[in-house]
This record gives sequence, structure tokens and C-alpha cells, in this order.
Amino acid sequence: MAASVLGSACGPLRLAVAGVGRRRPPRGLWARARRLPGLAGSGRSVAAASGSGAWGTDRYCLELLRKRDYEGYLCSLLLPAESRSSAFALRAFNVELAQVKDSVSEKTIGLMRMEFWKKTVDDIYCDSPPQQPVALELWKAVKRHNLTKRWLMKIIDEREKNLDDKAYRNIQELENYAENTQSSLLYLTLEILGVRDLHADHAASHIGKAQGIVTCLRATPYHGSRRRVFLPMDICMLHGVSQEDFLRKNQDKNVRDVIYDIASQAHLHLKHARSFHKSVPVKAFPAFLQTVALEDYLKKIQQVDFDIFHPSLQQKNTLLPLSLYIQSWRKRY
Repeated sequence: MAASVLGSACGPLRLAVAGVGRRRPPRGLWARARRLPGLAGSGRSVAAASGSGAWGTDRYCLELLRKRDYEGYLCSLLLPAESRSSAFALRAFNVELAQVKDSVSEKTIGLMRMEFWKKTVDDIYCDSPPQQPVALELWKAVKRHNLTKRWLMKIIDEREKNLDDKAYRNIQELENYAENTQSSLLYLTLEILGVRDLHADHAASHIGKAQGIVTCLRATPYHGSRRRVFLPMDICMLHGVSQEDFLRKNQDKNVRDVIYDIASQAHLHLKHARSFHKSVPVKAFPAFLQTVALEDYLKKIQQVDFDIFHPSLQQKNTLLPLSLYIQSWRKRY
């Protein structure tokens, strides 16, 4: 889902942002990206980065994120400068785990990789991280912000359970997965921002669940191309829809009803998260910028009458950097 070309997304922003708020010309996302090391370089691959002394571990994480989690990359660019490198490390760690399922042919190999990351986290908290770029940067983030080990382990444990190619039995199971992965990631991001607040945690929980549900929806065409379906079985059964209907890209009303019900649950979580808006410290708002991309997808899928396979849903939103910047400037989520 990550986009690979920074110029195509951020190019228009350099011109468009200048018109926002004439009282004080804002410093755009493009300008920030230019100041970060490695973005204006030779365009070398992530593999090359890990093997060259010219590329540091911080650049490795940044490049990995830019290629594999573009939305997370953009959101991290808008964090305060002192938090940015730690956020890159945290999200790069998440990318490493998320890639395991699709990059291994046997579950045993996936379990071995998860075991590596479990040991890595243990070693990080013993101040002896392995010489792996993401591990080294994560160690720095843990030292700098005293990150809670429990959240890191929850992400690994849940990703490990998810190595089985099974559909979620119900929407609650999908929400539990999202809570232990996406919400845990947000709890850690809040810690990086120096926020330890109950209301912020409640908002993070709902946003993480919305993120997990939307990610499941967005990945449905890709999973279908590999003859896999992970949508909650209880909602499919409620509307008399089988997995084969999704594999055949059936666009009947009952199939759209399944997508409507699932998308509605994501929308509900966003609504709950925003109900805490007045109680959440403003300092926490940058951690929740991903709501911009979530809301954008939910609006698009509504516009195509919940046709999960509509081509427009697979197109990159070139205005996303600008939308994120405006949301950040307005101090909203």
C-alpha cells in the first residue's frame, strides 16, 4: 500500500501549501522532507542501504517506511522534530513484522522470524540490541522515551497468531487484532510524544481499531488475488455471502452489504475517538493524523456504493500530504 515515489505525492504540495493561512506562511511537508537525510540522495534500495556505511540506521528505517508504509511515513514527518526519528524506528519495526506473513512460504519460517524479534526486544531492554538497523534504532527510541515493553511484545504476539491463513470469525476478533497491533503502535507513539493520558489512550484504542478494519478492507482485493479472504465470517454469513463470492469479485447487493457493515464499524470507531477531542491533550494530536487517510478511504468506498473492487479505491491520493498538513496545522484529528 505504500507508494514509491515521493515526488509524485509531495511535488504538488510545494505549490499548494503556500496558499494556506496567509497570516503566516507555513513551512510545508515538502520542506521538511528535503531536510531529512537520504530523501534527496541517489534513490538506492533498502537492501543497499543496509549494507553500506554511507547509509545510517536512521536512513534505513526512513527508506523502509517510505517504501512500505507511505501513509505512516507522511504522518511521521509531521511529528515534532525531537520525536520523528523514534517514530520512524517504531513504524519500521511494525513494517518488519507485517511483512513476515507475505514473505514466507511456510509458517515455521514465519515463527522463526517472530522469535527473532521477541529475542531482539528482550535484548533491547538489556541494552544489547543485535546489529540490525531497525533493532538499533528501536533501541535508541526505547532509551530516549522509556517505551513500554508490553506494547512491543503485544504487537509481535498478535502478528505471530495471525500467521495462520484464517478468516476472522467475527468483527470482535478483527477488532482484538487491531487493538493489539495498531492501537499498541499508537500507545507507543503517544509515549514518544511524552503523552501519558487516559483520554488519549481511549482515543488511540478506537483509532487503532478503525485502522485495523480499514486495512482489512483495503487489502481484500490483494488477498483475493491470492485466493484468500479474511473478512469477518459472521457478517458474511449474516448476508448469505461466501468466500467464493469475493474470490469471483461478485458485486451483488449482499456482497456490498457485507462491506457496508464492516466499514460502518470503522466509522463508528472514528466517531468514538473524536468524542474525546476536548479531553485529549493537544500534544497527542500528531499521533492521530492517520485519521485523515482512514476517513478518506471510508468516503471513497461510500461514493462507489461499497464496491470493494472498484479501481478508484486502489489509486493513490496525491493530495494526502496536503490534507495531512492542513489537519496538523489546524490541530485536529
